[in-house]
Amino acid sequence: MSLSDPIADMLTRIRNAGSAKHPACKIPGSKIKNSILSIMKEEGFITDFQETKTNNISEYTVTLKYDDTRRPVIREIERVSKPGRRVYIQSEDIKPVKSNLGISIISTSKGIMSNKKAMKLKIGGEVICKVS
Repeated sequence: MSLSDPIADMLTRIRNAGSAKHPACKIPGSKIKNSILSIMKEEGFITDFQETKTNNISEYTVTLKYDDTRRPVIREIERVSKPGRRVYIQSEDIKPVKSNLGISIISTSKGIMSNKKAMKLKIGGEVICKVS
């Protein structure tokens, strides 16, 4: 099955699994998804993710994170740059998301990173998504 926007599909699967209170969700694998999931894990939005390969096709199992009252840690996850409309940002224009309670994930010339790291390195790029 071919998707026009596989990153939006990944974000939707995570959003839906969190709304349904599932412990984990499965996502088709790619290098960019691996980078995005790594950042989400570093920032504490997901517990873990593991890659499994079957017949040379990779798939990620993402373990979602919940707080004490069984509410998902990811309250909002939004795709910013889409295939039809790319959104780029300069380093001076990078702003904190939800008063530094959230992050935006940016694809830069130095790789995919959070807005906090991009502000430290003073580089801009394409805004992939916002997570809070």
